[in-house]
Amino acid sequence: MKTAVLVIDVQRGLCDDPPRPHEAQDVVQRINALTGRARATGVPVAFIQHEYEVDLEFDSERWQLADALGVDAADTKIRKTTPDSFLRTPLEAWLVGQGVRRVVVCGYSSEFCVDTTTRRAAALGYEVVLAADAHTSHDKPHATGAFIRAHHNATLSGITSFCVRISAIDSARIAFGD
Repeated sequence: MKTAVLVIDVQRGLCDDPPRPHEAQDVVQRINALTGRARATGVPVAFIQHEYEVDLEFDSERWQLADALGVDAADTKIRKTTPDSFLRTPLEAWLVGQGVRRVVVCGYSSEFCVDTTTRRAAALGYEVVLAADAHTSHDKPHATGAFIRAHHNATLSGITSFCVRISAIDSARIAFGD
């Protein structure tokens, strides 16, 4: 099944600025390893960048991808303005053009953009692999970033009503190729 990797919102203003999200450095390293393996097997990689007028203006310093993130010139970049990476973006057309039927999702923020994009991808019929240790969030008053990630790994992988598989797998165990 043709696969693509979607790296969501790993941007300077969200991941590099203090306070940093849970395990931010480790998450970026895992994403780099994941995307490196994907590229080595011909799997396309898309970096999705959130923008809004207040403090993530398009092309601003804070809007740029995180400093430690490994990006290849052949990778695709997609701009978005909502937690849903598909809404009013070229993402679905890009996936269709690539012949993709399975997406690997990682990035920031577990409870917003990662969650929404995972659910939307499944609703559109894509099999989803959530890179269980390669998405993150900031601590909140009601829950730590670690708890938020664990909760979403369990919740999203338990959804069966979309009639496609959603699984949460540690990034080092995600396989590419047939």
